[in-house]
Amino acid sequence: MAVLIPPAPRPLTPVSRVLRLCLHALLCGLLALAAGRAVADSAPRAGWVTAACALLAAVYAAGVRAPSVHRSPRAAAVWLASLGAAWAALLVVSPEGLWIAFPLYFLELHLLRLRWGVTAVAVTACAAIAGFLGHSGAVTPGAFLGPLLGGAVAVATVLGYQALYRESERRRELIEELIATRAELAAAERGAGIMAERERLAREIHDTLAQGLSSIQLLLRAAERALSEAPAGGARPAPPAAEAARARTASAGSGAGATTAGSGAEVSAAQAAALGHIARAREAAQENLAEARRFVRALTPPDLEHGSLAAALERLCAGAPGPRVRFSLSGSPRALPTPYEVALLRIAQSALANVVRHARADRAEITLTFMDTSVTLDIVDDGRGFDPSSAASASGDGGFGLPAMRSRAETLGGLFTVESDPGQGTAVAVTLPLPLEASR
Repeated sequence: MAVLIPPAPRPLTPVSRVLRLCLHALLCGLLALAAGRAVADSAPRAGWVTAACALLAAVYAAGVRAPSVHRSPRAAAVWLASLGAAWAALLVVSPEGLWIAFPLYFLELHLLRLRWGVTAVAVTACAAIAGFLGHSGAVTPGAFLGPLLGGAVAVATVLGYQALYRESERRRELIEELIATRAELAAAERGAGIMAERERLAREIHDTLAQGLSSIQLLLRAAERALSEAPAGGARPAPPAAEAARARTASAGSGAGATTAGSGAEVSAAQAAALGHIARAREAAQENLAEARRFVRALTPPDLEHGSLAAALERLCAGAPGPRVRFSLSGSPRALPTPYEVALLRIAQSALANVVRHARADRAEITLTFMDTSVTLDIVDDGRGFDPSSAASASGDGGFGLPAMRSRAETLGGLFTVESDPGQGTAVAVTLPLPLEASR
């Protein structure tokens, strides 16, 4: 039994709808012509011809209106067999039935696979030739050429249409893929922009507001300590000449002593008030410093919120699609400033994305190494490799995200290197110098 092509679920295009209507009109017109000629010529079998035409038209209309014919290969096979039987009956009683072979060619090629469709067309052409020879009784070249040429034209037409349809489908899929890719790229760019702005704000707050508040707090603490250690009178010890002058005027009486005591009391009160203001200012600076640090932590990438950089890289390797990715840690881990952790994580994500998309690698490895004065991140794969110089010159964005990774490293005073050759894999390394507080 012939293997039928399941009808496509896509709706008919305007061109397909017009072609189908033309096929309906062609079949109906040929049936009407055959029946009309039989009646007009008062053929001996005019009634049988009319009945055969009506039967063929009814079978054709039933198949066109039946949804199962367009969905079920078995139903389509039954319909084609019924059409063939009705057409054979018409071909027996009328030579005009030969004309119906041409629309049948298109139906068979449309519903059957190419191999089975061509076979069905050949069988239909042979049946048409046999019917013509049976009615005419004379063997002429036209009896063979007509059905065979008609079948060849039908096959060529359907093959051309199918080729155009496949090309149209490929273009449609490419357009849909392009639209989806553009949407993904736009979403990725928006996400990257948001994350870049978060990182920039975190760096700005850490380098300006937080540092300034910390300096204010240190200065206020020093002022508070200096005031608390000052003499009770609030004045520096007088030089010897001033002490002698004070002794000569000591006999001026108790009124002067009272005045000095009152002045000392006023200084002590002012000193206490200043200490209170300084304490309150230091408390406010400390609260704002804590708030700024909370804000910086809130702007940290989600991968770094619940763990260290090493943990984030390990999760990145575990969740990478495609090649097997292994993570290794070397040296004594230590806390890094947020900009350093963000830069290393983003470089690892970008490099691993290149491995998945472009390298066609089987294995990859990410290594985080802590040294005395620096931290190094290495991403190595066994993929197809590339020429870094040609990639930078051939791509409008400078290669597979390499400029962005290099910029991140150089912003923190680091060194970014790429080693790769076609067929030899790729090694990406970034080294960042540790700040003084992190290298201790």
